Amino acid sequence: MRVRTIVGIGLVAATLIGCSSTPRQSEPSTIGNLAARHALDMQGKPYRYGGNTPRGFDCSGLVQYSYSLAGIDLPRSTEGLWKYSSAISTRNLQPGDLLFFNQEGKRSSHVAIYVGSQRFVHAPSTGKRVSIGSLNSAYWRRHLESARRPLLQ
Repeated sequence: MRVRTIVGIGLVAATLIGCSSTPRQSEPSTIGNLAARHALDMQGKPYRYGGNTPRGFDCSGLVQYSYSLAGIDLPRSTEGLWKYSSAISTRNLQPGDLLFFNQEGKRSSHVAIYVGSQRFVHAPSTGKRVSIGSLNSAYWRRHLESARRPLLQ
């Protein structure tokens, strides 16, 4: 009887320990949510070409900064971000995914962070501020080139 009780207690303890383990920090959805929240916190910050701090951001600087606060180092340029991500369907967008746009005839000339509900946060252009855009907008739908998910380790 005593051996069965000890074995039973051991099995219960092992089960509870297994259930209490915390999720991996590097799961893309967790990191993406954090990066999206950090980008949202930068709303109203000024656009600054080459900027990657709250004193001013350009589009890729905002992405790099937001992911760095989430613990991930991403490339600084839109080209580097494109190479360090994989294509996904817009039907599968999750917060933290990257949206690449063609503007002024230039491929992948603008990048934004998807935040959910067909919205994204981005540093638009000179004279503007970090703000939220919508994929429901005819302008942004027309210029959307690709939805991509950063490659995280």
